[in-house]
Amino acid sequence: MFIRLATAADLSEIPRIELAAGELFRAFGMAEVAEHAPPSPEVLEGYRHEGHAWVADDEDGRAVGYLLHEEVDGLAHVEQVSVHPGAAHRGIGRALIDDLAVRAGTALTLTTFVDVPWNAPYYARLGFRPLAGDEVSPGLREIRRAEAAMGLDAWPRICMRREPAARA
Repeated sequence: MFIRLATAADLSEIPRIELAAGELFRAFGMAEVAEHAPPSPEVLEGYRHEGHAWVADDEDGRAVGYLLHEEVDGLAHVEQVSVHPGAAHRGIGRALIDDLAVRAGTALTLTTFVDVPWNAPYYARLGFRPLAGDEVSPGLREIRRAEAAMGLDAWPRICMRREPAARA
């Protein structure tokens, strides 16, 4: 596996990965999540242009995972990390997150579903912890408001944080 900055050519691969990974939500009664459109080409280009879009290639050089991040309240925030189901259980998601942690040199934050096994329980295994209400920063509160407006609060969600020294 090789992690690298996304190129313009990768911007057509990221939606393929996202749609395939999203299908897993159907088994949890979350069809609306599975049907959520992947980021638009313009949004993906913005992440790529800022150096905030990363892909993981398999041994054949095909993108099988990706991570988008942004800065939120001075910390690296994982906006999205997805791995194609055909490449699952190989440590690709973990490698993408660990790579970001090293590059960012700050704590990492994310928002996620509480009860989906490859969401909050998975991130907890990677060293993330749930944030108490008074620990949620203004930027994270704004992200949560936007998620609620998109209907994602139909299922329990939380904010999580991983300290810089945390290693999975």
